[in-house]
Amino acid sequence: MNTLSIRLMLTSGALLLLALNTASGQTLTDPNEIVARANLASYYAGADGRSEARMIIRDAQGREQRRQFTVLRRNIEAGGDQEFLVVFSQPSDVRNTVFLVKKHAGGDDDRWLYLPGLDLVKRISAGDKRTSFVGAHYYYEDVSGRSPDEDAHVLLETTDEHYVLEHTPRDTSTVEFTTYQTWIDRETFLPMKIEYLDTAGEIFRRVEVLQVEDIDGYPTVTLSRVSDLASGGQTDMQFRYIDYDVGMEETVFTERSLRNPPQQWLQRPER
Repeated sequence: MNTLSIRLMLTSGALLLLALNTASGQTLTDPNEIVARANLASYYAGADGRSEARMIIRDAQGREQRRQFTVLRRNIEAGGDQEFLVVFSQPSDVRNTVFLVKKHAGGDDDRWLYLPGLDLVKRISAGDKRTSFVGAHYYYEDVSGRSPDEDAHVLLETTDEHYVLEHTPRDTSTVEFTTYQTWIDRETFLPMKIEYLDTAGEIFRRVEVLQVEDIDGYPTVTLSRVSDLASGGQTDMQFRYIDYDVGMEETVFTERSLRNPPQQWLQRPER
């Protein structure tokens, strides 16, 4: 059995178990299990995936900037290591900027950013992962996800629609928040809202899911928003042309792709 087949079995098995437990109407009480399932649902649908994203960045005065890019993703292990390649196409000042992530479960991720104007590959340190992603209100960490092991999780409430959890970082020196809360959909396990609190206990950052669609049998976020409540700015992100289980090779996610992105995977799929 080849590596791709094993990955497909692992991912499909994990998602099938999630679906069966949800369908049975089971109410979960273990916050770590809820978070693990939310992590699977948010970042591990299929063995790999491709999508196009469009960001609209608005400041407090309503001025807009736009970004468009393609996201390629490959699972090495369901719920574990992953690889991401993000290639920007618009506007012209960020065109051909490339972001590469080697995500490591239980350790710091490896992240690189290629800046074509300078012909420079920049390594993004662990301390920079919660900084602005190319001028948006999204952070680098938002793109590939935060490791569940980085926080302690408490289940605050179970409603008809959501599991409401509170998360406290184990290392406060690496983050700008004291705690954050998530509202996780009990049916899909997608986090529908996240609110980050500062040292005064005030909410200063909010992430919201505005639209979910079923794509190839996977509940998928197709529109989300991050709001900076301190500055009044926000960024909307829309995902289109989404495909799962497309069979991307390991070679797509190498440092060579920073300067020479894989053009065959950047083309929109035929419908």
